[in-house]
Amino acid sequence: MLSLFMLVSFVSCGQKTKKIEAKKQNKDLSKYAQAVFASGCFWCVETAFESVIGVAEVISGYSGGKEANPTYEKVGSHETGHAEAIQVFYDPAVVSYATLLKVYFGSQNPTQVNGQGPDRGEPYRSIIFYRNASEKTQANSSKAEIQKKYREPIAAEIMAFEKFWPAEDYHQDYIKQNPNVPYVQGESIPRIKRFQKQYPELIKPGHKL
Repeated sequence: MLSLFMLVSFVSCGQKTKKIEAKKQNKDLSKYAQAVFASGCFWCVETAFESVIGVAEVISGYSGGKEANPTYEKVGSHETGHAEAIQVFYDPAVVSYATLLKVYFGSQNPTQVNGQGPDRGEPYRSIIFYRNASEKTQANSSKAEIQKKYREPIAAEIMAFEKFWPAEDYHQDYIKQNPNVPYVQGESIPRIKRFQKQYPELIKPGHKL
């Protein structure tokens, strides 16, 4: 990742790692609703959302830019306009889109512009990607409600969803696969723990960090 953890993260992300198990590629997710969010490093956001009751799967990837088939290196070099994002597959009978928005804002610093924690720049900006008028209305309402708690402006953009590009295999379930990486230990896990402490009622049994 960028900033203080750049060397550690590029060593980790640049290595050839084993292929992620087939659940990310072949699992039938057609019966689930989808939502796409961006708020900093996708490793952290993926794991936070995967811990939520009613969420069936989360895929790390890229969205918000114009270039087709973006890569981690190009996105990180600010060449594509994409942000690191996640695609959430969820059961709306169990967890509502409004609750996912609560998870979204509760798992980040909502006033940090173009980044989260040590990760700074356009690829780490916060975005809610809406798919229809209802989601747009809910996103704006949630952002306005959160704004009441802060003096600084809420940084999240609200943008029409166009395309989600899954990230490379080695980014999927990255925290689960690499729990001892210094960036994960020093940044990702503390961030997830802060979120889970706020909303313990939303966390699946066995998924609390």
